[in-house]
Amino acid sequence: MALSDIALASRALVSIGAVPVTSFDDGTAESEIAGALFAPVRDALLSAYGWSFASGQASLVKLDTSPLADFSNAFQLPVDFLRALSAGTGGRGRGLRYRIARGALHTNAESVILTYIFRPAEEEFPPYFDAALIARLAAELTIPITESTSRAETAFRLAEMEYERARQIDAQQDTPNAIERFPLVDVRG
Repeated sequence: MALSDIALASRALVSIGAVPVTSFDDGTAESEIAGALFAPVRDALLSAYGWSFASGQASLVKLDTSPLADFSNAFQLPVDFLRALSAGTGGRGRGLRYRIARGALHTNAESVILTYIFRPAEEEFPPYFDAALIARLAAELTIPITESTSRAETAFRLAEMEYERARQIDAQQDTPNAIERFPLVDVRG
């Protein structure tokens, strides 16, 4: 079952014993706090790992202005960009030397294919990520709502366990990376 941002925040609130919300603008302290924390916590959790469901590739548009030093070209990042995973050129999504600076990707290549983490709609989150996000939101909401540091410590430990479980499940969604070139193997022939 796909959950909206309100449903995810409400489940986090219920898990700490607070009243669920129907909107981030319903005038309650819970809705105000949940509304303020939801987007930053979601984006931080999405950015913390190379989630398979939030990974995408894009061919970047070259900017008219060049970087001042180190690289000769700058490219516009996608609007839903959260974090770079790799960059490549010529049909490959990796292998390119680059740097992200001031909202642009700098490199010497004339074209770039960026593999990156983007922000999918909440309804597209898989159940394992929902559980990790709910646990993390609950941990972040505990002190402002309950004013209990001991409950917050427990909530953060639980959130870390959910995060690790979600990473393990997500890691099984892809073929493991193979070592493409390794000098010690090359020497053996």
